[in-house]
Amino acid sequence: MNQGLWRFAKWIDPIPESARVSLGEGGTPLVRSRRIGPSVGLKNLYFKLEFTNPTGSYKDRFACAAISDMVANGKTECIATSSGNTGAALAAYCAVAGITCEIAIVEKAPEGKLRQMLAYGAKLYRVRGFGVDSRTSDRVIECLKLLSGRPQAQMQISAFAYSPIGMSGVYSISHELVEQITDPIDHVFCMAGGGGFVLAIARGFEQLLSTGQISRRPKVECVQPAGNNTIAGPLKSGLNVCQTVECTTRISGLQVPQIIDGNEVIAACRLGGGTGHVVSDESIFEAQSRLALEEGLFSEPAGSTAVAGVLQAARQGLIDPHANIVCVISGSGFKDPSSLEAMTRHASCPTIELAELEQRVADHK
Repeated sequence: MNQGLWRFAKWIDPIPESARVSLGEGGTPLVRSRRIGPSVGLKNLYFKLEFTNPTGSYKDRFACAAISDMVANGKTECIATSSGNTGAALAAYCAVAGITCEIAIVEKAPEGKLRQMLAYGAKLYRVRGFGVDSRTSDRVIECLKLLSGRPQAQMQISAFAYSPIGMSGVYSISHELVEQITDPIDHVFCMAGGGGFVLAIARGFEQLLSTGQISRRPKVECVQPAGNNTIAGPLKSGLNVCQTVECTTRISGLQVPQIIDGNEVIAACRLGGGTGHVVSDESIFEAQSRLALEEGLFSEPAGSTAVAGVLQAARQGLIDPHANIVCVISGSGFKDPSSLEAMTRHASCPTIELAELEQRVADHK
């Protein structure tokens, strides 16, 4: 039976057992690539299927710890920002805990993600320019800090800079990976928006290294779309600090133009020998399609970004063909209807008469 995130309770910021909220998050499958890896000469490519979490992304691990902490401290109002997956996760866990949930949404968030948040009872509003312009995005967060200053409220943003207790729940991915792979992991490819996810993966491995459960750090690889190149490009270029950008990527969930956890990500990746990978939106959409057609894995574009990164790195000869490599895939394909429409635009489902079906049967006798 899945014990949820709390199987790793000792690695998460202390939360009393009586306050812990769970929807059975975590314990997600790890599967070996059957076709994509071999197509570029990678013999040991694995996919960590974070879209199998209760609301369809790794953000459930964040929300589980974040909302449990709010319960422990008697908070009743969650104030948050989201481009989709964080909001869906927070709204679901708030619903379980009886906490109200108010979310400022990035301007270009997909309709499918908004509907999911609304279904859980969250109160939403888009902010023009949020997720596109770094100054507007910073100002939105400052406003939410003021709103969450009330005694009953708490702000939750999936970043260490704002919600470190919530982000501690994401350490569990690294712990699960070490349980799921017998041989040492060489690379873990992760998508990045503000960088908190990559940082959580790296810190999870640091916990395991400190207790002797692993003998060396995996190389944590940071993958970003070129239209939101705040971290990956500077990391690859040898810089120690990130850069703000005007966000132009179409990849929902990775539209974070300001620096949040980025500088810490650069340091953490470099410590283990990882680097940055900047990929095009087109390569991400291609990876999304290939995951469905070749591996049977249904991911949104953001969740396919790590795969675009590993494919690019393999083609550039940056990876040992025998290395043990994990791509974390987060975000169900159902979350982004517009990308699904684009992916299937040449397919069709015509209505036929029963007589036509009967004729097909006769033709195959």
